[in-house]
Amino acid sequence: MNGSRYFLNPLALGYLLVVAAVVGWVGVDALFVEHADASLAGVWAFLVTAPASLLFVMLPGALAWAGIVVGALVNAAVLGAAYQKVSGRRLRPTA
Repeated sequence: MNGSRYFLNPLALGYLLVVAAVVGWVGVDALFVEHADASLAGVWAFLVTAPASLLFVMLPGALAWAGIVVGALVNAAVLGAAYQKVSGRRLRPTA
């Protein structure tokens, strides 16, 4: 079975686009916006990729941020599988 079919549909791609936009916003906020106090913008990256990313929050250093990538991919695969199921599109073998 080809696993990419779960990622190459409008629902999964739209979700990944939203995640990329939020992570981009978090990056811009962290690099270019000065805050008098701490910013909680980074929390949004974990929220849009929850629940899988929340398993990584307690890991040290950069491993916590790997949870965003893992969470986005897991959630996109689940959304893609649901889209496949609901839309009724199946891969049909050719003669």
